[in-house]
Amino acid sequence: MSPVVTSRLDDANANRRFLIICDHASNYIPPELDGLGLPKDELARHIAYDIGAFEVADRIAALLDCPLVASQFSRLLIDPNRGLDDPTLVMKLSDGAIIPANRQLDPFHDKAAWQARIDDYYEPYNQAIGQAIDKAQAAGHVPIILSVHSFTPFWRGQKRPWHAAVLWDKDDRLRNLMVDYMARQKDICFGDNAPYSGHLKNDCLYRHGTQKGLPHALIELRQDEIADAAGQARWAAHMVDIMKQAENIDQMKEIRHFGSVNDAAETG
Repeated sequence: MSPVVTSRLDDANANRRFLIICDHASNYIPPELDGLGLPKDELARHIAYDIGAFEVADRIAALLDCPLVASQFSRLLIDPNRGLDDPTLVMKLSDGAIIPANRQLDPFHDKAAWQARIDDYYEPYNQAIGQAIDKAQAAGHVPIILSVHSFTPFWRGQKRPWHAAVLWDKDDRLRNLMVDYMARQKDICFGDNAPYSGHLKNDCLYRHGTQKGLPHALIELRQDEIADAAGQARWAAHMVDIMKQAENIDQMKEIRHFGSVNDAAETG
């Protein structure tokens, strides 16, 4: 099984003004790894993948007729939304669940197995995103990157009020558009770098958006909002509206290097 699924990546008629990515699209673990030692019910939880995110990302890309790059492996194998130096790149404990097959999998205890996860999963995913960006730029476009994730309705017994949220670092081009759009949706509680922050050092959008000066943002969708086809279609429609507005904004057509909050922290 390929570690990456792509749509319209090689389609000469694809709309390369946009690129949709989905870091945690699948809970797939190859049979030979025996579920990393976890029971099947654990692999159906959010610790293994972002429930509903792929279905929304796929709809957005189809409606925009643009390329989609999505992982086809569980984040428990390796998390493509982490830097290679991040200690949570290969999770050993996630939301109360110990991952048996990952307990000794790091550069210090089993570097060969750790490197194999990078080579087999992490790098192909990043290479596919890089290829999509290269094709867009070769066609004369500055691609607007949207990363689609999902989050649980409850965390540690507390209900999360946000229906969705935007995560961003210092490039606020797409963020500002999202916030303005969602402020007009009176039935939506929209988070701004909440419940998570977009200031994650060396995450996927840092590598492919921040460092390349491309407009980008990450949308987090609460899982009960996208639990069925109707919810997935509703949120895909919202995001398509936003992306179509972004397409016509001049600053979205420019490569601009905003840097990162983490860059400032390192130099300060």
